[in-house]
Amino acid sequence: MEDDIKTMVAKAQKAFEEYQYWPQAKVDEVVQAVGWMWQKEEVRKVLARTAVDESEIGVYEDKLAKIKTKTLGTLWDQRGVKTCDLVEEDLARGIRKYAKPIGVIADVVPCTNPESTICCIGLSTLKTRNAMIVSPHPRTQKSSYLTVEYGREALKKIGAPVDLLQCIKNTSHAKTQELMAWCDFAVATGGAALVKVVYAAGKPAQTVSAGNVVSLVDETVPDLQATARKIMVSKIANNAASCSSENAVALHESIYDQMIECLKQEGGYLCSTAERETLRKCMWPDGKTLNRDIVARSAAFIADLAGLKVPETTKFLMVIGERIGPQDRFSGEKISPVLTVWKWSDLDEMLDRLEKILEFSGKGHSVSIHTELDERRVKLALRAKVGRVVCNMGHTAANSGGWTAGLPFTDTLGGGTWAGNMTSENVNWRHFLNYTLVSMPIPEYIPNDEELFGDYLKKWGRD
Repeated sequence: MEDDIKTMVAKAQKAFEEYQYWPQAKVDEVVQAVGWMWQKEEVRKVLARTAVDESEIGVYEDKLAKIKTKTLGTLWDQRGVKTCDLVEEDLARGIRKYAKPIGVIADVVPCTNPESTICCIGLSTLKTRNAMIVSPHPRTQKSSYLTVEYGREALKKIGAPVDLLQCIKNTSHAKTQELMAWCDFAVATGGAALVKVVYAAGKPAQTVSAGNVVSLVDETVPDLQATARKIMVSKIANNAASCSSENAVALHESIYDQMIECLKQEGGYLCSTAERETLRKCMWPDGKTLNRDIVARSAAFIADLAGLKVPETTKFLMVIGERIGPQDRFSGEKISPVLTVWKWSDLDEMLDRLEKILEFSGKGHSVSIHTELDERRVKLALRAKVGRVVCNMGHTAANSGGWTAGLPFTDTLGGGTWAGNMTSENVNWRHFLNYTLVSMPIPEYIPNDEELFGDYLKKWGRD
């Protein structure tokens, strides 16, 4: 019977039982086989076209490139990594560390990245000797299913258990909940509402936070036009489908007017007060819920839907930031090529404002800064309750992994306890392992008081 969840889990468990003791060399062959399949141009073309056609969101060319980048990047991050058997040894402490797989993992996938998310998580679960069952988003179940089918074809070619990768073909909330109930672990890429659903299943899980990236630009930036170009390229990538897309820029008052002009030269259109209100009504018809018809659509499409007349060269829309919180939805995540603009003069005041913005939307996710002053980067990192601070780069190209950034490749970004997540890291192979520590006897050594309390005793004495 198609999509019998209990049967799918049983098949995954059987495949896992065969795979869980495979040596590192065979595991790495499995990972390379599937990665090679997913990065093939003819495969990526099918997946990218299917995803755009069935969801009506995103940009075909961007998806085509992203599938390759995420696949190759994930493989690059895994190169030489030990995930089987003995992975670490500390002779001085008498400790040996053995890596163990988890079992059957449920992978709940978003419609914004229905293919590349599977590539990242799939390669990570295979690298760690786990089985994965995908629960696709209703809008993109065909592209997710096809992605998994290509992976299964690669597994079959090298004689690996094909049921290490499976996908629900006709998805539903009930099937997703049943899958999470039967699996050993879950990973879900989606917002706060999904986090609650996943944890309600009562299984350990990796979840993510909503994005609402604010990009600060200060007066030390040597080339404002180049910075504007970076922001534009990042903002319009895949029509801002990524949670890493800049949702706002915060410009220092001394370069504010000049930076606005630079953004206009890069295809930005600054809405008037009246146009801002017209756009707001289109984007949040009920005043609260984002209009799904504008999600990851082009600026021209959104402007036309809202009844705005903008130049044909418009790549993204800009609105002035006014208030923070539910009374002004432009201060939150927009998942579209719409950019909110803030002005600041004092960094501490801007960081106070940033804290309020993130408290409303995006807490735990990421921020960005363009500056030549490292003390400002440090201050932002110390103050912002986020997992990532991207500096002097387009945020989308770096935040979830990029060839000019050192952050791990992924489509699944943890927001830490700030967002109700288990980790604030970029979720990858590291998050799909258990470990067994073997402890051997070592020479006894008990530290004395001076070693443990020396500084305190010198200052306060023993009384």
